[in-house]
Amino acid sequence: MSAPNPAPGIEDLLRDLAPRVLGALVRRHGRFEDCEDAVQEAVLAATTQWPAEGVPDSPRGWLTTVASRRLADQARSDLARREREAACAAEVAPGEVPDADDTLLLLFLCCHPALTPASQTALTLRAVGGLTTAETARAFLVPEATMAARISRAKQRIRAAGGTFTVPEGALLRERLPVVLHVLYLIFNEGYTASSGDRLDRPDLAREAIRLTRAVHARLPEDGEVTGLLALMLLTDARRAARATASGDLVPLAEQDRTTWDRDLIEEGTGLVSTALAGPSLGPYLLQAAIAATHADAAKAEETDWAQVHALYLVLERIAPNPMVTLNRAIALAETEGPGAGLALLATLDDDTRMARHHRLLSVRAHLLEKTGDTDDAYDHYRRAARVTASLAEQRYLEARAARLSGRNPGGTAGPARRGRRR
Repeated sequence: MSAPNPAPGIEDLLRDLAPRVLGALVRRHGRFEDCEDAVQEAVLAATTQWPAEGVPDSPRGWLTTVASRRLADQARSDLARREREAACAAEVAPGEVPDADDTLLLLFLCCHPALTPASQTALTLRAVGGLTTAETARAFLVPEATMAARISRAKQRIRAAGGTFTVPEGALLRERLPVVLHVLYLIFNEGYTASSGDRLDRPDLAREAIRLTRAVHARLPEDGEVTGLLALMLLTDARRAARATASGDLVPLAEQDRTTWDRDLIEEGTGLVSTALAGPSLGPYLLQAAIAATHADAAKAEETDWAQVHALYLVLERIAPNPMVTLNRAIALAETEGPGAGLALLATLDDDTRMARHHRLLSVRAHLLEKTGDTDDAYDHYRRAARVTASLAEQRYLEARAARLSGRNPGGTAGPARRGRRR
């Protein structure tokens, strides 16, 4: 039987507390996989009890106590773990829960060197970011079953390797840092544009990604990529209020009311970019932050320095080749050299299996086709993109774009027929 859906406030609270409770339990008991199972059971109990009985005075202490009891029950049922039972069975009173936040430690544990980079990222997205297996799979463009197996193997390898619950120092920290930053980047992306569901974004995930990135930046303030990632998140999150209508419909960048952008976040982000660009290295996150800063500099969409945006994407494409980078460069190229040039660049992605049927490739091609005046093909691509995206907010936007071209309302009421429709 599935648990009832908790109230939104309780759901957000549980999502925020779960990784912190997991970190505290792993610090105390080790046994990452067992602790994760115990925390999941405690969260399930909270979704059942808190709506009816009220949120306890110390919700984190409540979750820690319940999860500790689950560990004790498991230890009592396993003769091989009798020596651990005494430590697990001790109840943790709410007042005894330490104030320290172990989420950053948990982040580095999930990036254990015994795991492949893909498994490190997948496990961290689950344990620290709070993403479901399905959401994690979409972030990697792989089937859900593949991701479930990857996460399971990752937990087994951490257990076999005897991962220690400490933040690495020196060379060990540098070794794990790229994966840590990639994980934070993916968590933020999922928070800024949810890959599924009826909500355009998940602000809780975006806030958590920013919080954790600030923690990493506090430890490595001179690292250009750490600084660049934090700046990128701040500059991107600054646009959140303008990204959707009151009814939750998506508003594209070119149509956003820029007076609603958060100027404090923009000022902080651009300051970080300026500082990092003066450093000795130029990495992918810093380049993306510089692109975001260029957009932030334009008071109106038509004032955007697209030549600079395209030049930055060219450099990014050379040092970190990726189909999404090429796709974004095609948008910038279309602004500087016309939609035909952008479409020609998009054509180079048609044989990339990672982009096969991806809604972003379809939707960008639809946009550029529309700009050329080819409304028939644009209509077809908008509709195809709407069918393959799992985000209802994006689906509504794409259907509305198609409906505008077809002379129909999104609900299906026919208007004037489109001219020149090819069969």
